[in-house]
Amino acid sequence: MKKLENLRGTIKKLDIDGLIVTNPFNRQYLTGFTGTAGMVLISQTEAKFLTDFRYNDQAKEEVKDYEVIICKGSETLLKSVFDQINRMDLCTVGFESTDVSFDLYSQFEKNLEIRMKPTKSIIEEMRMIKTDEEIQKIKTAAEITDKTFKHILTFIKPGITELDLSHEIEYFMRKQGATTNASARIIVASGYRSAYPHGGASSKVIENGDIITFDFGAQYQGYASDMTRTVAVGEPNSKLKEIYQIVYDALELSLNTLQPGMSCREGDAIARDYITAKGYGEYFGHGGGHGIGLEIHEDPYFSKSSKQVLAPGMVVTVEPGIYIPGLGGVRIEDDVLIKSDGIEILTHSPKDLIII
Repeated sequence: MKKLENLRGTIKKLDIDGLIVTNPFNRQYLTGFTGTAGMVLISQTEAKFLTDFRYNDQAKEEVKDYEVIICKGSETLLKSVFDQINRMDLCTVGFESTDVSFDLYSQFEKNLEIRMKPTKSIIEEMRMIKTDEEIQKIKTAAEITDKTFKHILTFIKPGITELDLSHEIEYFMRKQGATTNASARIIVASGYRSAYPHGGASSKVIENGDIITFDFGAQYQGYASDMTRTVAVGEPNSKLKEIYQIVYDALELSLNTLQPGMSCREGDAIARDYITAKGYGEYFGHGGGHGIGLEIHEDPYFSKSSKQVLAPGMVVTVEPGIYIPGLGGVRIEDDVLIKSDGIEILTHSPKDLIII
């Protein structure tokens, strides 16, 4: 109910009569519904969750504090939403501009004699501050990730492929209670491919002397973890050992410096400035971290231009990296809870260079 109250306060400030929520992660955050079809309609006096007959029982079981409306017969979900908006006598209705397609917006304009007002990141901003229950789910996801990394170390050997490792990670995480991998694909990038920051697993064979970057996370009861570790198979190239130490030191410096009240731009600069001072700034081209929760990448984001500020209750990643084309790359990433008196590191897998 508190989420609903907070959202109504924001709706009032935006001078709109109601809000249509279409983003599936925002829908789940507000209502608890885990199905794949539904919309939320909120005004100052009413809160409705609309879905179709497939989710009749599920919606009534999962959704609290909202009137559950099930489309009947051949009625479409969208037609049901239009009818409810007309019954609620709303004049100005907000919609999620980053989620609504042009086609859907056109349907709103065609079928409703109201003013449609775009809104941006209203619920995403609420989601940045996690409840105790959300934090516990992320911690459990992180524990599964740590167990999986420990397991995969026993599985690595020359002659198997990156896909072999990716499949084993997925299988083991599910056995530990994860509902799925938290991201669209598990990153396993070895040898020269470790210079691909988002190198999804391929059929490349693991060779002696390869360095392997693993980036994966578990999803537990809807909430994600996200961890990266880089290991070596046999003695790695001396240049790779050098950049490993630089990335490791950059991460440790960040973890020892992050605190509530710091801007994400300042947080990003800690590792970035250190890597730049070591002569590798041009090889660190992505943001230094991001929020995690219902999505594996969500607000806040660490970047050179971010104006977002770290606050207690946020869960973020810290992930410096160096990637040298043709040679290889290193990234090390931890999940961090921002607390009122500092931070709590949620991922505990070893970070010293492991040589298998």
